[in-house]
Amino acid sequence: MAFNFGAAAGAAAANPTGAFGGFGTTTTAPGSVFSFSAPTNTGTTGLFGATQNKGFGFGTGFGAAGTGTGLGTGLGTGLGFGGFSTQQQQPTLGGLFSQPTQAPSQSNQLINTASALSAPTLLGDERDAILAKWNQLQAFWGAGKGYFNSNIAPVEFTQENPFCRFKAVGFSCMPNNKDEDGLVVLVFNRKEVDIRNQQQQLVESLHKILGGNQTLTVNVEGVKTLPDDQTEVVIYVVERSPNGTSRRVPATSLYAHFEQVNIKTSLQQLGVTLSMARTELSPAQIKQLLQNPPAGVDPIIWEQAKVDNPDPEKLIPVPMVGFKELLRRLKVQDQMTKQHQTRLDIISEDISELQKNQTTTMAKIAQYKRKLMDLSHRTLQVLIKQEIQRKSGYAIQADEEQLRVQLDTIQCELNAPTQFKVSELWALDVLTIEL
Repeated sequence: MAFNFGAAAGAAAANPTGAFGGFGTTTTAPGSVFSFSAPTNTGTTGLFGATQNKGFGFGTGFGAAGTGTGLGTGLGTGLGFGGFSTQQQQPTLGGLFSQPTQAPSQSNQLINTASALSAPTLLGDERDAILAKWNQLQAFWGAGKGYFNSNIAPVEFTQENPFCRFKAVGFSCMPNNKDEDGLVVLVFNRKEVDIRNQQQQLVESLHKILGGNQTLTVNVEGVKTLPDDQTEVVIYVVERSPNGTSRRVPATSLYAHFEQVNIKTSLQQLGVTLSMARTELSPAQIKQLLQNPPAGVDPIIWEQAKVDNPDPEKLIPVPMVGFKELLRRLKVQDQMTKQHQTRLDIISEDISELQKNQTTTMAKIAQYKRKLMDLSHRTLQVLIKQEIQRKSGYAIQADEEQLRVQLDTIQCELNAPTQFKVSELWALDVLTIEL
C-alpha cells in the first residue's frame, strides 16, 4: 500500500458526470476510449493491443510533482498509445522523491538563505541580530519569510529547507505487483459502506468513462477503508479480443488514460481524489531513489535510514516532513491496527467455534465407542447362539476338548487356596471403585 494520498489538482473541465450517489451517465464521444491518431504501421490487435511501431513515449513518473509524501502516484512507467505520446520523455522522479531543479539561481538562493539566517542587513542596527534569530526560528519550523535586505526579495522558508527540525525518515512498503496485473488504485472521498452499496453503479460509471466499449470489462479487485472517511478501490480492466482471448490492460496504460485532463475531471466528479498504478519498482529506480536524498533531508540521516531499514527487499525509506505527514501516518497506522484487530477477533471467534465443535465431537466419539462395545457384545452373543445351534448333535471335537482342558486349568488356578478367588477379586475391584 502506497502512502501518498495527496491528489493532484484537476485541470480543465470535461464532459459532466453524475454525482456519486447514482454515478449518473457520462457523455463521451463515440468510439474507442483510446482511439487516438495512431502512427503508420501500427498493426494493433485490439483496443489495448500491442503495436509494431514503438512510437509512444515512456514516462517513469513516480507520482505527481508536488508535495506528495508517499511513494507517489503511478509507480511505474506510463505508456501513451499510438501517436498520442510520441515525444520521448526523460525519466523523472516526482512526488515524494522530487529533487529541486538545478537552476543557475540555486547558489543565489543558498547565499540569500545564509544571509537571512546569519547576517541580515535590513535595518542596519542591533535589531538585525533579533531578525536573524527570528529567521532562524522560521527556518526551524519550516514556514514564513526571511527578510534580510531591503533590495532583495525575502527568502521563503518551507518544510523542505535543510534547517527544518520537524522531519524524520520512516519506511513504507514497496508494491510487488507486475505491470501485467493491471491493478490501478482509485482513492474515493467516500466511506467504504457507500462504495460497497453502490459498487455495481461505480463499475458501470467507470466503464462509461472508458468509452463504453463492449470489449472492455471493469473488475474490482478489492475495497479497503482509509483514514478521513476515504476508501481505496483497486480495479483492473480486461480486454477481450475478437478471437476470444482476453488479457488485462497494463496498469501503466490504464493509469495514463485516467491521467488525461477530461478523464481525470470525470473521475473527480465521481469522488476520486487520487489514482495510481500499483506496480513494482525496477532495481534501477530503487537505486536512483536511494542514492539521491529527498529535498531537505540531510545525506547523513538518509544514509543512516538505509542502514536501519529492517527489510530492504520490501521496505523503502521515505521522509516524514511536518506534523501533517506525521498525523497522516499515525492515522494510517491506527487504521491498519484496527484492521488487524478485527482480523484477530474473527480468528478468535473461529477458534472458539472450533473448540465447541471439538468438545461436541469428543462427546459423540465417546458415545459411539459405548454403542460400538454394546453392539460388539450383542454380536458375540448372536455368534455364540448360532455356533451352539450349528454344533448341536455333533460330538466334541479335538480342538474343543483341548480348549475345555485349558479352561478347566484356569478355573482350578483361580480356586486354589494360595491364589485369589474370583469372588475376592470381584470384591477387591468393587472396593477400589468405591475408593
